[in-house]
Amino acid sequence: MQAVILAAGEGNRMRPLTFNRPKVMLPIANKPIIEHLLIEARQAGINDYIFIVGYHDEQLRDYFGRGDKWGVSIEYCTQKKRLGTADAIRMAESLIDGNFLVMNGDIIVRRNEIFSLSNRHENTISLFRTTDGQDLGMVESSADRVVHIYEKTVKPPSFMANAGLYLFTPDIFSFMASTPKSPRGEYEITDTLQMLIDNMQRVSYMEINGWLDVSHPWDLLSANQSLLSTVEAQNYGDIENNTVLQGAVSIGTNTKVRSGSYIVGPVIIGDNCDIGPNCYIRPYTAIGDNCRIGSAVEIKSSIIMKNSKIPHHNYIGDSIIGEECNLGAGTKIANLRLDGNNITVGGIDTKRRKLGAIIGDGVETGINACINIGTVIGNNAQIGPGALASGVILPNARVF
Repeated sequence: MQAVILAAGEGNRMRPLTFNRPKVMLPIANKPIIEHLLIEARQAGINDYIFIVGYHDEQLRDYFGRGDKWGVSIEYCTQKKRLGTADAIRMAESLIDGNFLVMNGDIIVRRNEIFSLSNRHENTISLFRTTDGQDLGMVESSADRVVHIYEKTVKPPSFMANAGLYLFTPDIFSFMASTPKSPRGEYEITDTLQMLIDNMQRVSYMEINGWLDVSHPWDLLSANQSLLSTVEAQNYGDIENNTVLQGAVSIGTNTKVRSGSYIVGPVIIGDNCDIGPNCYIRPYTAIGDNCRIGSAVEIKSSIIMKNSKIPHHNYIGDSIIGEECNLGAGTKIANLRLDGNNITVGGIDTKRRKLGAIIGDGVETGINACINIGTVIGNNAQIGPGALASGVILPNARVF
């Protein structure tokens, strides 16, 4: 069995986090999204992969190589123009031999469900049950087959959504070749499947339960919490005396945790980090490689990407901090509205009562800077001493 993983897109809704990387390379629990998917698929017995790459493809090629580290074989096809999922899958046609899986690279699915799908023998789409079909493709079924696929319809006829995980037989390629462009100007695999159905070709479905999808930046926090709940305690670093580690705390190679630090798992800390002294790291926090977390810093339920520094008297709650950021002493990020209502970002209801900031790469703040709830800060922006940052701040902006 071969698996085609779709990894060519940028992920516009993930900006500013995707300005410098493809969406599938965003970290959750200190691994790229697509690596979690690869590990689950490998455990399901899938050893041969074709990555469809495009935007910043060099990052995927450099990180995964030919797959030796994971005990799999990876080949690459480049989709130079993003012309839809059907167009992306067709890139791999010459490499496909028999039935094959297709997986969106920005989802995480359990290995047992990948295994079950791989044992199907006809074109099959995976579905999950939801009460909120916003921004999702919804599917109408009858008995054990699909009868219609709806793309982001206002009033879907069912509560079953497309999970972005398929099993295809080779005959799918002839239908892809005649798939017309969608209103978005792309060749969509869902349109191809609808063509099969309209031509009296059977398309079956499989309902899955364990499924994680990240559409917006704050979805990373929910996925991070879910994946960190399975982390195991391990220590490859140097822990000084008078340090408290509670629960599952994973500490990477050459990381130093200084005296007075108080860490409550589940927490994962990468390699070559400098933690403390006298900091408080609360559950569901992931800290990437080469980070500095200093004195009197408190971090809660956040993702801190590699090479960032949060060194003095800072509070970070329910936030995502990009790479190469440096927060000045006393910088605080608010994460709760005074009225307790859900937080909106750019007019979108995040459905979260607690959300701090989404901060891109290379952002710097001065001393005592304040960042309001739901603030999005673009790459390389600067927030000056004592300034209040709020709303959406563009890349390279200066707030003083």
